Amino acid sequence: MKVLESKSRGFEGELEFLLAQRQEKLEKVEEAVWEIMEEVREGGDEALLRYTQQFDGMEISREKMEIPQHAWERAWQEADGETLLSLQRAAERVESFHRQELYHSWFDTNAGIIRGQLVRPLARAGVYVPGGKASYPSSLLMNVIPAKVAGVREVVVVTPPSREGINPYILAAARLTGVDRVLLVGGAQAVASLAYGTETVPRVDIIAGPGNIYVATAKRLLFGIVRVDMVAGPSEILVVSDGSTPPSFVAADLLSQAEHDEMAWAILITSSKEFAHRVHEELRRLKATLPRQGIIEASLERHGLIIVVRDIGEGIEIANRIAPEHLELALQDPFRWLGEVQNAGAIFLGPYTPEAVGDYMGGPNHVLPTGGTARFFSPLGVEHFLKRINLLSFSREALEAVKKDVDRLARLEGLQAHAQAVQVRGKED
Repeated sequence: MKVLESKSRGFEGELEFLLAQRQEKLEKVEEAVWEIMEEVREGGDEALLRYTQQFDGMEISREKMEIPQHAWERAWQEADGETLLSLQRAAERVESFHRQELYHSWFDTNAGIIRGQLVRPLARAGVYVPGGKASYPSSLLMNVIPAKVAGVREVVVVTPPSREGINPYILAAARLTGVDRVLLVGGAQAVASLAYGTETVPRVDIIAGPGNIYVATAKRLLFGIVRVDMVAGPSEILVVSDGSTPPSFVAADLLSQAEHDEMAWAILITSSKEFAHRVHEELRRLKATLPRQGIIEASLERHGLIIVVRDIGEGIEIANRIAPEHLELALQDPFRWLGEVQNAGAIFLGPYTPEAVGDYMGGPNHVLPTGGTARFFSPLGVEHFLKRINLLSFSREALEAVKKDVDRLARLEGLQAHAQAVQVRGKED
């Protein structure tokens, strides 16, 4: 892992250079994604099947695109009972957390005016569940549960096909969370099919869920045609430590993100150079025991970073600039520093709250903004699956009270018809 010291000359420039690398160059695949999306919009299922053969190396028929309910039931029956219980417990915690996020329609009345908002769920949601290097039933839980809590009537899951078949725990999680349909389609073509609709894939109102750079690009390009949760990039963890947490804890947490893929980021900020060295040694020791060692080594070599700071206050300031997806405060008194944190997707406080517990059993959603976008984006939540409709009602007397103001402001903007629409209501037939 690269080591920087905040007191070193040139630190600011080097840090900015490194962090600029977090922004994926989505533009480099735009042309290919535009072509895929246009083909799917025009060709429907036929284009989907063609791309499935081209990109996934599998030839499937239209009839095989959707996984039937009896396959879900078989997966449930054949799944390990203890694992199912763990999935159920995780789902319960996620649901109980998201129920706290619900907001409702409201109204207020005053002097002949009724104002308010109607809160309505989106009708249909599409959830992308990645395939590839790993399969993520937890991702399905995190994306589907807030949609269901919001009241979305239909949830459609898309996931890439594979020669080994779909992970049975994906189907078990789908059954557990009340998913309506599971379709075997992946990549940018899956995102396009959810946005435009095909003969088999229904058009949705929102697309949620992580994916590769082609999936992320398609979501970004289709924003406005369909709602998207966020455009997420590689996973990130940033640990701020004063050296009070065992170095093995910190090293293990850094490795937990590095194993996602070669582009993942693992950053340690510490006020102790000695502690940084000890964490480095633990990283070497622990990674040798892990099956995804090659991925971890590539991740740490490319995007592993240790920053030695003057004090924890400076460390928090730098963490706010980085705005990480996952922020761990591995500090003796983490709550003392909580008020200083401005930018993070999720915060994990104290030595016994590893990021990994948040991925599965904490309750807060693990779909989080990446690449510094935690400066202005929030985690996936119920609000992503809700919409607000403004409501207004004026009595005749209430309109009379504001008529002159509306007239002045409308004419100020050169919109005489607006003024007339108010004035005409004061005239008797």
